Amino acid sequence: MCDTQVLIADGAVWFAKNSDREPSEPQSVVRYAAVRGDATPRLKVTHIEIDQVPQRHATILSQPAWCWGAEMGINDAGVAIGNEAIFSKRATLQPGLLGMDLVRLGLERAANARDALQVMTTLLERHGQGGPAGYKDRGFCYDSSFIVADAGEAWILETAGRDWAARRIESRGAISNALTIRRDYEQASTAVSAARLDFAQRFDTRLMPAFACADARRRRALAGLDASKLPAFSRMAAQLRMHARDNENPADGSNADLCMHAAGFIRRHQTTGSMIARLAPDGADALFTGTSAPCLSIFRPARFDGDWTVLTREAERIHAPLWRRHEWLHRWALADPGLRERLRTTRDVIEPQIFALIALGDVQGARRADRLAASWHKVLWESLSGLEPPRLGRFWRRVAAGDGIDPTRA
Repeated sequence: MCDTQVLIADGAVWFAKNSDREPSEPQSVVRYAAVRGDATPRLKVTHIEIDQVPQRHATILSQPAWCWGAEMGINDAGVAIGNEAIFSKRATLQPGLLGMDLVRLGLERAANARDALQVMTTLLERHGQGGPAGYKDRGFCYDSSFIVADAGEAWILETAGRDWAARRIESRGAISNALTIRRDYEQASTAVSAARLDFAQRFDTRLMPAFACADARRRRALAGLDASKLPAFSRMAAQLRMHARDNENPADGSNADLCMHAAGFIRRHQTTGSMIARLAPDGADALFTGTSAPCLSIFRPARFDGDWTVLTREAERIHAPLWRRHEWLHRWALADPGLRERLRTTRDVIEPQIFALIALGDVQGARRADRLAASWHKVLWESLSGLEPPRLGRFWRRVAAGDGIDPTRA
């Protein structure tokens, strides 16, 4: 499951995404340098090989540890892309491109949203999509939908196999895990446009979108965007922290939550990474949690120069040190109401300062914001040293037995 949203207002395009994945799946935020004049002819993505290109943009990507692609990210030209799982009638385990591969390829190869749309759809038609898309669940497969945005515009791109349809977003848009484009597309694959197909009716399924409460999450996201009088980082962060019942205890949630918490067979996924960005003509600012559960974490800045604490070095991305360390804290908090309260109240003091510093638009402000976020985590981690951890619930004990992230054995 996932949710991606965009709000076009106040001279900028505001982008936000939660990545919902298996609860043991680490997700690192990694920066890749721009490339010029690469003569390598072929590129190995997650499951297949494709042609490489000599020029590539620098990117900052939020990447599941096991795959080449990314759930979401931004490039040095100010393009942001996020994807969702779509359980279309054409989803297959036959190896092809993953939606996550297309996110990274679009960001590496395009200088604006329209070019990214062209890159992604051309590659989709040429190579198809498919293959295992889960971390431990290797039978999990899906097609993808995307929001592709830059400082001037944003598009929804939805796919089914090699076919696709795209619609420009006028003022706000949101996607979850169901197809939404009917015959209102502005661009589409040849087979779709020639027959003037109703894209969602022709290719979507019913069971998985209903099980995932996809429509409910999308409606909640749109209602929140409609209520935004003035866009801001705090507004977009609040969007990603939404729970359907505003419940204090994450275990009381549901698949209708935008901030997803795993809780067994009914809710097998959780939000394992989050991103917000402001894309404007004067530049782009992006912030990532680099951790699970935005309602129990904090957003940190990442830029294309210098060192930033949310970033993981490429050599360490499989281990994902920030993600794993916070996951230890996150699981403790799930079983400890007092720690949950401390996480939220202290974050709600510090995070507005972070957002105000980012809004200054200079690197010095961003560095001060980064230090604040890192200090918040450090103080919380150190405050638990020597304390007796709470006993995890049955579901999380089973998860911890498989991945070793267990605060009760710290």
